[in-house]
Amino acid sequence: MLEMLQYPFMQRAVIAGIILAGILAILGVFVLIRRMAFFSDGIAHASLAGIAVGIILSWYPLATALALSAVFALIIYFLEKKFELASDMAIGILFTSGMALGVLLISLQPGYQPELLSFLFGNILAISTAEVWIIAVLSALILIFTLRYLRQLTLLSLDESLAYVSGIKTSILQPLFYVFLALTVVLGIKILGVILVSALLIIPAATSRILASSFKHFLILSVCFAEIVVLGGIFLSFLFDLPTGPVIVLTGTAIFIFSLGWKALSSK
Repeated sequence: MLEMLQYPFMQRAVIAGIILAGILAILGVFVLIRRMAFFSDGIAHASLAGIAVGIILSWYPLATALALSAVFALIIYFLEKKFELASDMAIGILFTSGMALGVLLISLQPGYQPELLSFLFGNILAISTAEVWIIAVLSALILIFTLRYLRQLTLLSLDESLAYVSGIKTSILQPLFYVFLALTVVLGIKILGVILVSALLIIPAATSRILASSFKHFLILSVCFAEIVVLGGIFLSFLFDLPTGPVIVLTGTAIFIFSLGWKALSSK
């Protein structure tokens, strides 16, 4: 581990991984309660359009992906509330349309696009110092929002109607949650890519749900598992010279399976 941390690119990867693991784990708890796994997957794939726009216009792809993901999140909320479309229907439309637009735009750009591949499959080892700062600042803002409205977000996740009659401004809080979740998913793309990012949002929360005895316990365990998964995955990928993203996901899957076994044995 100490040898690994001698390299600046590994230091950046570990810092970014620690930050993103924590915020993804916290939001993952609400995603699991609200059954929004498809939302995160849809936003990740739809963000390909934002990445493509950035590449074609020679802008910073992460910035355009963040901006467009926030727009997509608000469109999903608008379709759900104003047109009463089912959540999975609204997400499915944006998912396929955003990804199709991204593929179409990329096809207009000649030549090999290495940056696109890094977004598709993730490349945590290639994170720059500037990207670490972007991840840190946005994650801090999202964390402050989440902790400030933790009780309201919990009630909103459990029962939107009850949250409304309790005086919570659901028409403001819910779209804000959608936007911040979308931004977090796009930030997570830098670690795992479009294809795998949902795993880091879901697996730690699912693992902690198996073992947690209370909501507070649920949150704390989710963060702990996420940090173990990311740091363990980075270390194993460095040790065996394997691609980091898939190793992180498989590390999480292994811990999830172990937790299932532990729960089954302890309940006997």
